[in-house]
Amino acid sequence: MLKYIQEITNVIERIGAEQESNIRKSAELCAETIASGKMVHLFGSGHSVLPIQDVFPRYGGVVGFHPLMDPRIMWSNVIGPGGARELLWIERQEGYIANYLQSYHLQEGEVMIVYSHGGLNAAPVEAAMYAKQHGCKVIAITSGENHQKAEATHSSGNKLGDVADILIDNCCPLEDSLVPIPGYAQKVGASSTVAAIAISQSVVSEAALLLEKKGFQMYIFVSPNVTECPADYMHTVYAEYTKLVKNNQNNV
Repeated sequence: MLKYIQEITNVIERIGAEQESNIRKSAELCAETIASGKMVHLFGSGHSVLPIQDVFPRYGGVVGFHPLMDPRIMWSNVIGPGGARELLWIERQEGYIANYLQSYHLQEGEVMIVYSHGGLNAAPVEAAMYAKQHGCKVIAITSGENHQKAEATHSSGNKLGDVADILIDNCCPLEDSLVPIPGYAQKVGASSTVAAIAISQSVVSEAALLLEKKGFQMYIFVSPNVTECPADYMHTVYAEYTKLVKNNQNNV
């Protein structure tokens, strides 16, 4: 078997064996929130934006999940404007995230899922703290090993996992990468994005199954290859998402 496939399979199997309870609890929170007409917010910075994009809008994504993506803490370039070096600096600056999140209406009875492998930078820690201050439950998808072993760097003394109501361990090693290369201290083959996406899709899928049991009418972002859906079905999905977001903002 290819080395990376072997190692990432081990990570996924650990998630399934060790994190099932936390994933199910998270799915229950998400289903309750969506069924109540409120939103499950998704936050990450840097490469932790990728699992957010994979939740919604994405084939199989359910209206009710609300991606929060700030281009200033996402890279669209390697160096220069939109560069990785610049966003890494911004996401470590305390105070920025509250300025960003004040543009959205977070309320009691909602959920914020925060993604961060390290769980130490100001951006994820402050996103979780802001969500808690506004009455949201917080789910952290992070490295359990990092949470246990790393020293907090935020002035509050908090790591992401300290703020979370539920911590889902991505079961990835501290250094993230999996494959050792002879003669190099650095490994290759990052793991945390694959792990976070697997966890996210598990949460979404379990939440959808719970919503169906509740009799809740879901609107699901669908591939055009699903010919059983009407040709104009995606117009309804966009309309329902737009209505949900507008209703949420009108509650400000």
